[in-house]
Amino acid sequence: MFELSTRAQDFVERTQKFIHDEIEPIEAEFWHDVHAQNSGGNWTTWQWPETLETLKATAKAAGLWNMFLPCPELGQGLSVQEYAHIAELTGRSLIAPIVFNCNAPDSGNMEVLWRYGTEQQKQQWLMPLLEGKIRSVFCMTEPDVASSDATNMQATAIIDGDEIVLNGRKWWSSGLGDPNAKIMIFMAHTPDESKDRHHQHSMVLVPIDTVGVKIERMLPVFGDYDAPHGHGEVSFTNVRVPLSNFIGGAGQGFEIAQGRLGPGRIHHCMRCIGAAEKSLELMIDRGMSRTAFGKEILKLGGNLERVAEARVAIDQARLLTLYAAYKMDTFGNMAALAEISAIKVVAPSVLEKVVDMAIQIHGGAGVSRDTPLTGFFAQARALRLADGPDEVHKGMIAKIELAKRGYSTRRQK
Repeated sequence: MFELSTRAQDFVERTQKFIHDEIEPIEAEFWHDVHAQNSGGNWTTWQWPETLETLKATAKAAGLWNMFLPCPELGQGLSVQEYAHIAELTGRSLIAPIVFNCNAPDSGNMEVLWRYGTEQQKQQWLMPLLEGKIRSVFCMTEPDVASSDATNMQATAIIDGDEIVLNGRKWWSSGLGDPNAKIMIFMAHTPDESKDRHHQHSMVLVPIDTVGVKIERMLPVFGDYDAPHGHGEVSFTNVRVPLSNFIGGAGQGFEIAQGRLGPGRIHHCMRCIGAAEKSLELMIDRGMSRTAFGKEILKLGGNLERVAEARVAIDQARLLTLYAAYKMDTFGNMAALAEISAIKVVAPSVLEKVVDMAIQIHGGAGVSRDTPLTGFFAQARALRLADGPDEVHKGMIAKIELAKRGYSTRRQK
């Protein structure tokens, strides 16, 4: 079921080699430069090291570019399941997804424009994103409501003649601090009493320099601003854009979101698995290179059992994620709803567990920036909230299970 074609296997092998030869030797120095150049929350001065553009150009020349996009003309034509193996490899590095132009939120935004955008939208925004010339932002979560229920959204996108008027406040808008961020996808309420509640929201393209758009602040994750990418809070005050900036038309926001989030969750989960693999390797190497009380640290206490537990958990998570990808490729996103929700619960939790073990084995070094472990831990914990919290996904799984037996999870009147 999970056997790769010769072409897909070639992409996997070349990606693995590129990461080993080009990224891993410079990654520690790269992040040292990032932290030295981008201190504090003043995003107006944030910059990427020049090394990034060099790596991107090398990856692009090698054909390891836009591998997430299943379109053979604009991407590499890989299926969701085929790309999943590549996503796992990129998850071993905190920079690799950017190097291959396969990083969130850009990959999801590019897929939205590819699937639902007009030709004009594709030429203006999709092509520069695919070329890696600009970055993008996705604005959905809001500070004043429980965003786990997206119908709570207070931001509005109101049609006024030949314009859309946007008002609202968004936060945890990833990529907002990037110096190359040029375009945002803004999801908001477009009231229409003739439609049900899942057809009253829209996605709108908003250039970041549009009048009325104000970046309020960057938000630190566990004290780290994740510069120069950043996660920010942004306000929209009477922002006006043309009607042509609707993606797919007014009221299509939820339909588009489902198309966007399905593949994106596979990507996130496989990157988690890659990070868990890297964490396990670091844990073993550290534990076998240090001694205490006359033994290697890994042989003390229950550490060997923890290694075994990590291996079992990682392999289970990988198989479940590949199965979800297979169902998406074979039957479509809707047929894989339970599996997509399941992996979104499982994969970040597995990474959180494994990286916690690795941190413990590393001692003080584990909570420093000397290894990628703190970055992996922040990634795991944040992903248990991003793209829907664990509780929402568990609710979806339970709803589907009850429906199999003819029951409903709705409240009885």
